[in-house]
Amino acid sequence: MLKLLVVEDHALVREGLVRMLGQVESDIEVLEAPDFESALVVLDGEDEFDLILLDLALPGIDGFAGLDILRRRYPAIPVVVVSAFDDTPTITRVLNLGASGFIPKAFSGEALLAAVREVLDGNIFRPRGQPGARLDDATPVPPAKVSVRPNEIGLTDRQGQVLGLMVRGLSNRDIADQLGLSEGTVKIHATAVFKALGVNSRTQALVAVARYGIDFESVF
Repeated sequence: MLKLLVVEDHALVREGLVRMLGQVESDIEVLEAPDFESALVVLDGEDEFDLILLDLALPGIDGFAGLDILRRRYPAIPVVVVSAFDDTPTITRVLNLGASGFIPKAFSGEALLAAVREVLDGNIFRPRGQPGARLDDATPVPPAKVSVRPNEIGLTDRQGQVLGLMVRGLSNRDIADQLGLSEGTVKIHATAVFKALGVNSRTQALVAVARYGIDFESVF
């Protein structure tokens, strides 16, 4: 029998997920927890689970920190994040922290079930054709509660350096001189940075740095 745990603070969403997940297969038990502390109590008090579905915006704990705790404390249980915050850096960071998948809350029930089955089959699920919300979209980015290293959101060290110098107000020519690169190479790195952050301008990139709390100390 499959055993799943849904960790979601909104009762309506949680109850909907529990009902939907009951369709994964005929022999399944889906438990629920309204917050992170309750989830730990359930995990410690029950037999082994096959999958945890975790909301990223739980009260009382940073979602990324909660994911990290689950991966360290229960390394044998795959965790899938289910969240409305489906921007590219968030998805990348979630998977870098060891999640087995990311399911946007905008998914249909059929798509959610397919994603869950893929993870249960031992695969990593990342939404295809999901560019992620941009910073000028209506979906807000979760506020940063802890600093984030550039590599946690999919940036290389060099891309992190370019972004860090952008934050300091340097032009592409100044960045090229600072890093010993050609201006064309800097532009290539800048394009990659914009893609990783899900933005299309320097201004939006600076907003992303502030929202994600990116710390550049590791790349300089």
